[in-house]
Amino acid sequence: MTTTRRTFISSALIAPHLVRGSQANSAVRLGLLGCGGRGTGVATGFIRNTGARVTALGDMFPDQLERAKSRLDEAAGKLGQPKIDGANLFHGPDAYKQLFASKEIDAVYIATPVWFHPHHLEAAVAAGKHVYVEKPVAVDIPGVKRALGAAAKAKGKVSVTVGLQLRHATPYVELVKRIHGGDLGDIVSGLVHYYAGAIERPAWPNVSPNVRRLRNWIHDRAISGDIIVEQNVHVIDFTNWALKGHPLRVSGLSGRRGRRDTGDCSSHYDLTYEYPGSIHISFASTQFIKGAWDVGMRFFGSLGTSEAHYDAPVQIVGDRPWEFPGLGPRGQVTNAQAAAAGAFTGALDDADARKQKSFIASITSGRFLNDVQDGADSTVSAIMGRMAADTGKAVTWEEAMRSTVVVDPKLEGIKVT
Repeated sequence: MTTTRRTFISSALIAPHLVRGSQANSAVRLGLLGCGGRGTGVATGFIRNTGARVTALGDMFPDQLERAKSRLDEAAGKLGQPKIDGANLFHGPDAYKQLFASKEIDAVYIATPVWFHPHHLEAAVAAGKHVYVEKPVAVDIPGVKRALGAAAKAKGKVSVTVGLQLRHATPYVELVKRIHGGDLGDIVSGLVHYYAGAIERPAWPNVSPNVRRLRNWIHDRAISGDIIVEQNVHVIDFTNWALKGHPLRVSGLSGRRGRRDTGDCSSHYDLTYEYPGSIHISFASTQFIKGAWDVGMRFFGSLGTSEAHYDAPVQIVGDRPWEFPGLGPRGQVTNAQAAAAGAFTGALDDADARKQKSFIASITSGRFLNDVQDGADSTVSAIMGRMAADTGKAVTWEEAMRSTVVVDPKLEGIKVT
């Protein structure tokens, strides 16, 4: 079909019944809850990549609100968009309630600490907002089930998606297509790793212990879920995607040796995951090392071996060789500060942008997304690894899903139900 100027304009406009509170030709209005580095960076990407307008902000701390507003106003100004109205800045433990109640937003991007995700997701769906919630969906199994319950209520009404953007990176999409097409033959085993350096945070000497924990939540096991759940879930999700399923069983160890911060997160994990078909995946991660940062996923099959890094290469060697072109030099030095906020150069260049465009397009088209099941499965897979390392015993999927343990970070004065 030939696209005319008229049909192009028609398809670019937002039907009035698809976006709450907005005119037919207006951009999707986005609220940001959680104005840290990752939240602000992705919200900036929404402005730059999709034409969405960020119209309201919420955060526990006023200084983070102001910092995010300044950066987002600058990005909006480059596109001729207005600044965020100061009346739409909300702070404190109840900021999410005010943000979700706002008639100035159609959708919300949730980038709060992980422990808050199930509650904030439930509240956003109840308010009738489209939701992009950062990974992982929870820190514990009951939280995962809450997230799935919220997603079930959202189906057919609003879009709900989880920030696992590796599934949108063009090189990975092409690689997984080939894996699913049989280019590796029968997959036997794999090596998956996420080697990261320490994520530095300020000391915050003049604040209360709970404020310090929230400011530096990435170092706090109860609030973040530990490194395997908060950070390493990306490569676990890639593995689930490539192998078309979730692990049946996991065993292994973790420890804190080598970390220098005052939190209680692990410095490393070393695990073995078993997937259907007796496929064994060796998994290793760090979050303390100096002088290196590498993320990679390799699968070994009867016809060949696949290799995918965050930078380069993304390739298959063997009977059906292939390599995604133009990713730049191999083993390039990663900017640790940028990486901590989820920004990488190489194979992930277009991952965030394509994920953001997919979310906004689902709203404007009325073909609502709901991929929380994938996000939940990957979160459970990561929690299984933490459970196995904590107990020193193998944990099956069924055992994990029966868990009723609710993580309580005991944040006095920060109450959610």
